[in-house]
Amino acid sequence: MNNEVSGYIVRYGSTRSIGEFSWKGSPALTRNAAVIIKSERGQEWGEVLSPATEQVRSFMNKTGSAGRIIRPVTDDDYRQRDKSRHEERNEFLGCQELVDEHKLQMQLVDVEHIFGGERVIFYYLAEKRVDFRELVKSLARKYRSRIEMRQIGVRDEAKLLADYGDCGKPVCCGTHLTEMPPVSMKMAKLQKTSLDPNKLSGRCGRLKCCLRYEYDTYKSYKKDLPPVGSTVVTKEGEAKVMNQEILSECVQVIYQDSRKTIVHRKDILEVIKKKKTEPPTSE
Repeated sequence: MNNEVSGYIVRYGSTRSIGEFSWKGSPALTRNAAVIIKSERGQEWGEVLSPATEQVRSFMNKTGSAGRIIRPVTDDDYRQRDKSRHEERNEFLGCQELVDEHKLQMQLVDVEHIFGGERVIFYYLAEKRVDFRELVKSLARKYRSRIEMRQIGVRDEAKLLADYGDCGKPVCCGTHLTEMPPVSMKMAKLQKTSLDPNKLSGRCGRLKCCLRYEYDTYKSYKKDLPPVGSTVVTKEGEAKVMNQEILSECVQVIYQDSRKTIVHRKDILEVIKKKKTEPPTSE
């Protein structure tokens, strides 16, 4: 038996939490291997993402172990997981009945039955604070397990329930995103995407997370381009900047003889007049 302790990055839980877990034994675990872990919540089903190298730890901005890997999954574990999923359906319906019975202003979203049976977690949406103490007592008596109620937002709801985005790929919040950063309409405007809310909204109804992915690049490139309305000098003479093509690092210019062309940033010899603040014009 190999007693060497190694660490692996594991994704686990309904909310796709990611943490470092120690593994004492052999063989070495491979990417996508299904494992049973011990976290602060109990025994859980997990998926190995990678070895816990220093480089990976720096990307995660997390330190310390979240628990340990108990074993690779067995056939019995698969049967237990199927049983837990069946129990989750019954627990969801049972909780919904009790929510209605207690007349609570909350929307039940999902339920997570921890693999080891240590607790059952109910996820819900609510506009106001909900007093669910009596609900928890009723659920504990009904399912004879520790009950946890967790209030979530609409973006978390998509993380739990959504499958594919408009791009045809699995939603980012359900795959690689561990945090959901703020996204603003300013990012969409800078990238010159459609400003139609229906096209910009993700499965959660909020602005798509992917609008942030290239925002910093656009912002950086834009700083090096002369602003629209400014006068520049190229080898062909003076011209006025009409538009910016940010990712290609080019601007559309018009010369004094009305010729229009595209000029790369490197071909601009001088910016002789900056644009003054003007009210926006419609195109």
